[in-house]
Amino acid sequence: MALQQTVERTVAGLGYDLVEIERSAGGLLRVTIDLPWSGPTSDGAPEAFVTVEDCEKVTRQLQFALEVEGVDYKRLEVSSPGIDRPLRNEQDFERFAGEVIDITLKAPMGAAAGSHVAANRKKFRGTLERVAGADGSRGWQIVWSLEPEGKAALKPGQKISKKRAPAPMQALGFALDELREARLAPIVDFKGRRPKPGAQATE
Repeated sequence: MALQQTVERTVAGLGYDLVEIERSAGGLLRVTIDLPWSGPTSDGAPEAFVTVEDCEKVTRQLQFALEVEGVDYKRLEVSSPGIDRPLRNEQDFERFAGEVIDITLKAPMGAAAGSHVAANRKKFRGTLERVAGADGSRGWQIVWSLEPEGKAALKPGQKISKKRAPAPMQALGFALDELREARLAPIVDFKGRRPKPGAQATE
């Protein structure tokens, strides 16, 4: 059985989602896991995260499964996704709607009328939003602010002065098959993860 299938079957059998498999120099096999997502919560409860105990449990089971399948590796490392978690499928995009993400396109979008985006640009950072097309179809876009030339963009969590004029917004729509890569933007907020849009605050 192929490595991907062995790891996927083992991780899923323990009740986790496989996020990524990487082979590194020196025989390191790195497996990234996450807890399954069952959809948005209406009570605003914080999302659970993978623990050290989760990683240890998956490590023990994977060591056994990889030995049975004869997979060649020197060292196994099982970890949680981290702050730059990759987004792989439709469910990942649903889960992280409203978050700031980094995307890399397979090909430049090209210049569009009224757009401030360079025609050959492939990498973008913005807030992920679900959008509906005129034909009823649903797609995705990222939105970011266009600060005036020479003016620094606001940092996440930074207070906005009432005197500061709001910057115009730029949006970029895309289909998932147009992406080479998508990840959560590695932004550290020491005040904790902000609630999802529409989530109710708890007392």
